Amino acid sequence: MKEINVTVIGSGSTYCPELVDGFLKRKDSLKLKRLVLMDIDERKRTIVGSMVQRMLDHVGSDCVLEMTDDLDYSLQGADFVVTQIRVGKLHCRYLDETIPVKYGYIGQETTGIGGFFKALRTIPQIAHITERIEAICPNAWLINFTNPSGIITDYVLNNTNVKCIGLCNVPIDMVDSVKEAVGDDCDITYLGLNHLSWITSVLDKDGNEKLYDLFNEGYAPAVMANIHDDGFDVDCLKAVGGIPSSYLQYYYDRDAKLKHLKEEPECRARVCMEIEEELLKLYQDPTVVTKPAILDKRGGHKYSLVACSLIDAIANDKQEKHIVNINNQGALPFMDDDDVVEIAATIGADGAKPCAIRPTWTRHMVGLMKVVKEYEKLTVEAAMTGSDDAAMNALLIHPLLGDYARTKACYYEMKQANMEYLPQFWRGEKVLNRKK
Repeated sequence: MKEINVTVIGSGSTYCPELVDGFLKRKDSLKLKRLVLMDIDERKRTIVGSMVQRMLDHVGSDCVLEMTDDLDYSLQGADFVVTQIRVGKLHCRYLDETIPVKYGYIGQETTGIGGFFKALRTIPQIAHITERIEAICPNAWLINFTNPSGIITDYVLNNTNVKCIGLCNVPIDMVDSVKEAVGDDCDITYLGLNHLSWITSVLDKDGNEKLYDLFNEGYAPAVMANIHDDGFDVDCLKAVGGIPSSYLQYYYDRDAKLKHLKEEPECRARVCMEIEEELLKLYQDPTVVTKPAILDKRGGHKYSLVACSLIDAIANDKQEKHIVNINNQGALPFMDDDDVVEIAATIGADGAKPCAIRPTWTRHMVGLMKVVKEYEKLTVEAAMTGSDDAAMNALLIHPLLGDYARTKACYYEMKQANMEYLPQFWRGEKVLNRKK
């Protein structure tokens, strides 16, 4: 049994008990020796931390739990650092979702101009965290769940010396949904970018391709709890040649999505605020000692399974296959080696090695991935330099934007609204590239 020290940055998140539940379910192979919950929000850190302590006590764990707002202290002795931060909290998510709608654009926290501003706010903070990891626990693994996960991971892998793997719960939900329809022994090919991905092949146990059978049978891809399901037209799936992730509804059904955003009584950020307060109230109940079912409403379904199984695979050198966000390293020949992509990789003590990917992609996928990856690279550049030109270039090539006048107006309103969290734009504080 491998003993590990884990630090969770952003531990005031109501997802934290989900993560701890995952560790407790792996107690036979992965023993938590020390768990440090770090968050700058004292109220949430204390409430969530108390809930976590009860969970540990309930199963008789001898894990040492500590809570702190001191980043440097939290990193001392860490083997794994899990980042799940939300710069600006849910108020900034509210801005990301509502301001774009005024300009006829989709407002969403990980894609479009909303996701863009979330990245701009987050990268300076991730830069600080990684700088301290390099100084205090350089051998630790950074497991990043902070959204937009692909962009944040791209920044870390290509601009710092930190060992990092980016994660998302979308792939496992997609794969498990297909397995329910075809069988656990099917061979699934998955590829793309974070929140821009497809299942491109489904081979049954006899090696027969079942993808188009699924289309013809009216298979409906699983949709994340945080996304209003407008469905995918079967002819759309056939045309693109794959089963898309939920987030591609924002691309393939953008008019329906925008209509929903304009007409909904309250945006998703408001719903999350209500769920969060409900969870925090529940976490204060001394009789609650296990992860509550309501947590699934937050959209983090199987979050703990993804995170803890990955950490288990690294800690115990399991050489297991996981779908992760890592540098391409030649896995997809149409992408650059330093493009962070979301693909299957073999996970062991030395990290992630991309699995061979059968050439099942389509020209549609290649084109969309290359365009959105260029947007992501420009977003990282804008976040590091505070350059309005890099920002506008990123936004003008994003498939959900493009109109110059509307994009410029929306950009400057959101930049003003986010002033407190954008030191690189307002105070000229650049984010340095520390890659050796």
